[in-house]
Amino acid sequence: MNYLDFEKPIADLEKKIEELNAIRIPENDVLRPEIERLQQRVHDLRVSIFSNLTPWQKVQLARHPERPYTLDYIYKICEHFTELHGDRKMSDDKAVVGGFATIDGISVMIIGQQKGRDTKSRQYRNFGMSNPEGYRKALRLMKLAEKFDIPVITLLDTPGAFPGLEAEERGQAEAIADNLREMAVLKVPIVTVVIGEGASGGALGIGMGNEVYMMENTWYSVISPESCSSILWKTWEYKEQAAEALKLTATDLMELKIIDGVIPEPVGGAHRDYDGAAAALKKQLLESLRRLKKLNAQEIVDQRIDKYANMGFYDEKNA
Repeated sequence: MNYLDFEKPIADLEKKIEELNAIRIPENDVLRPEIERLQQRVHDLRVSIFSNLTPWQKVQLARHPERPYTLDYIYKICEHFTELHGDRKMSDDKAVVGGFATIDGISVMIIGQQKGRDTKSRQYRNFGMSNPEGYRKALRLMKLAEKFDIPVITLLDTPGAFPGLEAEERGQAEAIADNLREMAVLKVPIVTVVIGEGASGGALGIGMGNEVYMMENTWYSVISPESCSSILWKTWEYKEQAAEALKLTATDLMELKIIDGVIPEPVGGAHRDYDGAAAALKKQLLESLRRLKKLNAQEIVDQRIDKYANMGFYDEKNA
């Protein structure tokens, strides 16, 4: 288990519990009360720490290397999943996965950004950063879902769109803009969930949903705290202050009415309990799908357009 800096007190106690469990003596039961006491202490400490996380600590949790990724959730919540590949123009972007699936018998098109676990898989998935063909693949799958009148689910988890020269040469900005334009008028429901990092247009490129949710320990912002800090202060040292100012947590975005709800995670983060995190995600997806299923195609489009048109505020003044 990888522990973050603020989890050190928990790590120390759990190491002590492991040491006690490893002791083999005839009267092992004499240690049981002490082990149970320490386990309760770990639980209480975890609840205390994770109920008072700073925005920067939530950013760290969203990037935890053991956190469940898109495919982890797909295999947990879907009965069947058939992955589809390629954008039919350039190639198959491994940073984006998607295909037909069923959730409690409901057919869906599920699309998400996928990271890797080790060096080889991270390179294979391009660290979850999509190229233009990734966004074009996602759009192809969404249009296919529209053809068969199947709702779309998108799972966001990316540090941003790939910033390489070759991505710009192949039309990165245009690919994202095309997705936003087409998603705005897609005639089937779109449910979007931020399951990890939701960075900039890289996340928004598949994130224009009728309903948008965030897992509890995730972030969603136009820029990462480090990049914001480097622009404003010319150094990454102020990343914690930047995270606070950006209002990027699920709680912040709920208050700003950017998202529709927060999906709770198991105490200690989604990486502590894949099954618990997946169950919470599945519950919300089913609620949203059943709610949106009652709308006809025009109502779906109108609701989505109104949702984004009503974000923020403006003040008209006579010239």
